[in-house]
Amino acid sequence: MAEAIFSSVVLLISTSPIIILGMVQYRSKDPVGFWAGKKPPRKEEITDVRAYNRKHGLMWILYGAGLIVCYVCGMPFGGLVGAYLCMAEVFGGFLGMIAYHNRLNRLYFKSGESCRR
Repeated sequence: MAEAIFSSVVLLISTSPIIILGMVQYRSKDPVGFWAGKKPPRKEEITDVRAYNRKHGLMWILYGAGLIVCYVCGMPFGGLVGAYLCMAEVFGGFLGMIAYHNRLNRLYFKSGESCRR
């Protein structure tokens, strides 16, 4: 029982910043970035800033929620299964997020601008 409580607290502490980041990006007025250390695009480079930000924010919110769902689904089978499901979500989800970010760049960057990113 103590193991489940401890791992649940760790999971909530770990996923809270991810979900909060998604909410902040979802509501942002300026274009948001994806990569740490790389400046986000300028407003002039994006065709629809609001849609671009909302899709990026939703991506992060779903990533955090996916971690919680994987954990909850794996716990009835044991903590190790829950951990493996979360690890699969971390790696697979992040690869999916990279692909989706690149797709959003192709969709929302003005023509000729996406080559620079």
